[in-house]
Amino acid sequence: MDHQFVLIAGVGLAIMIAASVFARRTGVAAPLLLVALGIGASYLPGTPVIHIEPEIILAGVLPPLLYASAVQLPVLDVRRNFGLISWLSVVMVIVSALVIGALVHALFPSISFALATALGAVVSPTDAVAATAIGHRVGLPPRLMTVLEGESLVNDASALVVLRTAVAALAVTTHFSLGDTVLDFAWAVVGAILIGLVVGVLTARLRHRLDDPVLNTTISFAVPFLAYFPAEELHASGVLAVVIAGLLTGALGSRKFSARDRQTQATTWTTISFILESGVFLAMGYELPQLVDDARAETTAGEIAGLVLLVVGLLVVLRFIGLAWPALIGRIGSGERSDQLRARLSQMEEHLDSMEPSGEREETRLAWARKRLARSQADVDFEEREPITGRGLVVLAWAGMRGVVTVAAAQTIPAGTPHRATVVLAAFVVALITLVLFGLSLPAVIARMRFSSESAEDKRDSVQALMRQIGEAAIDAVGPLDQQTVDGEALDPVVVSTLKDRIVPRLVSGSRQLLETKPDHRDQMTIIQNRYLDAMRDALGTERSIGVYSSDTYREVEGFLDTVEQRFSSA
Repeated sequence: MDHQFVLIAGVGLAIMIAASVFARRTGVAAPLLLVALGIGASYLPGTPVIHIEPEIILAGVLPPLLYASAVQLPVLDVRRNFGLISWLSVVMVIVSALVIGALVHALFPSISFALATALGAVVSPTDAVAATAIGHRVGLPPRLMTVLEGESLVNDASALVVLRTAVAALAVTTHFSLGDTVLDFAWAVVGAILIGLVVGVLTARLRHRLDDPVLNTTISFAVPFLAYFPAEELHASGVLAVVIAGLLTGALGSRKFSARDRQTQATTWTTISFILESGVFLAMGYELPQLVDDARAETTAGEIAGLVLLVVGLLVVLRFIGLAWPALIGRIGSGERSDQLRARLSQMEEHLDSMEPSGEREETRLAWARKRLARSQADVDFEEREPITGRGLVVLAWAGMRGVVTVAAAQTIPAGTPHRATVVLAAFVVALITLVLFGLSLPAVIARMRFSSESAEDKRDSVQALMRQIGEAAIDAVGPLDQQTVDGEALDPVVVSTLKDRIVPRLVSGSRQLLETKPDHRDQMTIIQNRYLDAMRDALGTERSIGVYSSDTYREVEGFLDTVEQRFSSA
């Protein structure tokens, strides 16, 4: 059996790689290929029956998957889209679960309201894997990508809380309590946020002190589980705790981790995410035929088909209705609100300019107020520069694919529950239909919307402008080169001349071709270059907290600084 397991794992990895390569060359979403290949593999003669326990996916696969996505998602983008993300991932998940539960129970009375609500909960969260893969390929605007990724991170927690309450109702009574759901959800959110913050801060500080790539990578493997299991033990949302820990780790990593650690983390977690996501979709297709056989024993094919069509139809209708509300609110008086906000910000700026601080404490408070003002102005500029238009909302509505969480969560419904196999199969088929329906048609929908993208020249200008800005801030913070010392001694005049005329100008301008230095001057130059590099990182962190530029610009500049740091450290 051990050899068989190793063989299956090896064949599975080969299929994942082949599907990924084929998807890149043909444009077909890889999850669709993996599901189809899984179904085909299940019919091969001699293939064993494999049943993956849902707890393995929920506790062993889902936390690292969510962490891998959260750690790469910029907090700046999440903050700016928090309203829409919260609406889709919290309000619409709860509404969808309850509406689907009520209608399924009404049309299929043999399925209790609690079980029908459990079905609604497992099919309500979207999965952004296929959508973002398509979006990256066909040029979906970055803001829409952020909404899709942010929604898929948070809605898992909302759905699993509703599912947990529905399953509890199945065990105790057939009645579903909305009040209990609200209380459970409130504690799940609060408890998860607290645990995620604690785990994220403590592990980031530990990794900063260790500064060892092997140990830091090992710790990063443990972070999602350190957040998930304590939260679950305290009846909070483990998946939300993982998301919070991942977002915080990504934000703190820009300042506390070395360039080598950030690069190692990015490569490691991209690899882990690819293997886990591909494996779940492959297993989803492999288990589908067996699930069909189990469901046939308790219901008819017509009833299953009717149930599936009802749920898919409700999901489509509810998603379009759910996105119609933000569209309506955004259109009513948006220009007037923007003008009023700009007027208030201008008044606030005039008030701050007129203030004359009398002490250090007041100067600190004034600096903090100016930073908040700059951030608010940047947010207004962002809304005007990258608005979510009606075309964007259409794409968001059409990107309602279901996947990993639906497949895993459906199987946590207790064995022995009447009509369990029917509900689990319905959830599987709903996920499959949405993957095929939306996955195959989404590229055409995005192309039809004709989104405009930022030109390469504009991107380059933004990067250069940010580099100049943080470079000037670094020079102001560190001070003139002539006044720099190393171990209390003045710099060699040749070093000062080289740094002033060639090295520092290239560093602050973003040139990747830094000049070689003579061995006898290298130590002093490395120390001074690192001083400016650290000051530039601090300035980059300050600018990122304000958000004048796009996240892609901040990411590219950080990548340049990482390249320079690694070059310095290897010199």
